[in-house]
Amino acid sequence: MKYIEDFRNARHAKAFAEKIRQVADTGRNYRLMEFCGGHTHAIARYGLEDLLPDNVRMIHGPGCPVCVLPMGRIDNAIALAQDHDVILCTYADMMRVPGSHRTSLIKARSEGADVRMVYSPQDVLKIAEDTPDKQVVFFAIGFETTTPPTALLVNEIRARGLTNLSIFCNHVLTPSAMRGILAGDVQIDGFVGPSHVSTIIGAEPYEEFAGPDGRPVVIAGFEPLDVLQAIMMLIEKINRNETGVDVQYTRAVKPKGNERAIALMEEVFELRDTFEWRGLGFLEKSALKLKEAYADLDAEKRFNVPAISASDNPACECPSILRGQKHPVDCKLFGTICTPDNPMGSCMVSSEGACAAHWTYGRFREPKKAIA
Repeated sequence: MKYIEDFRNARHAKAFAEKIRQVADTGRNYRLMEFCGGHTHAIARYGLEDLLPDNVRMIHGPGCPVCVLPMGRIDNAIALAQDHDVILCTYADMMRVPGSHRTSLIKARSEGADVRMVYSPQDVLKIAEDTPDKQVVFFAIGFETTTPPTALLVNEIRARGLTNLSIFCNHVLTPSAMRGILAGDVQIDGFVGPSHVSTIIGAEPYEEFAGPDGRPVVIAGFEPLDVLQAIMMLIEKINRNETGVDVQYTRAVKPKGNERAIALMEEVFELRDTFEWRGLGFLEKSALKLKEAYADLDAEKRFNVPAISASDNPACECPSILRGQKHPVDCKLFGTICTPDNPMGSCMVSSEGACAAHWTYGRFREPKKAIA
């Protein structure tokens, strides 16, 4: 706890906030996107925005793996559980994400589908071994952080000779999403880069944003002092008109990341030509699929899963929030019919969703006004 408390020291936080006020040029505005949902929750939980000067605005990003999965893929998972008589396994947050017509995996389970929550891919292995007469599908989701465990699962399926376990792969890539954000109409001056993802992929993949038209990236840890220091580093880079990548989270992130984990991912997965993201649309080379050598373990091929394009609830602003265009309180559903007990969109479901963060820590605060 001592180690954690050092990064939550209120006196040091106030000192960082004062340094930010000193380095922030009062003659300009700073629009900084915290890409990761974990950072969004840290900012909300510790009230960090209240410590920042008015000309420094934090913008929520799309770094919530549950949030960015499009509704069509949710519908696919529900259909696998309902129509193919499989045991569908996935992480807890995915259970409550609404699909089309207000369906969800947890609702499908209440209607008789065999949907099971797991804590890790190892749980899925045990389920498959304990039920050899049933087909088991792992609904795999997440950015680069959760991709290596899925790759390990694929290797374990091969090693154990299991024929009743397959992967419905929905792993997506962080740099592609950042590229998609910059191609949009939201003005971003810099990124607070994700920490857990960067422990896997390292700092080098963000170098593509280091060109003359790029944006600076500072990779930050999740504690409040981490985030405040990263914001200060970003403001200093912006003041110097620098792009490039800096690492605040030096205690965990290396330039090349976890090379063993990267090699494992490259062994098992390859890039999809295109993939749909909630809020960002179809992005090229932005997601992974199993390589042809593992095609027999691909649930999409085993069960002929169709491509489905389903529209979000038109009243839900989750897509705009994921693009950084809107704040949770800009949604007329927020806090009325959309709550954690009755989520209308994925941003209210996930523990990393911006709406869930604002509901838990900030719904009684007046949000900062948008910087024009």
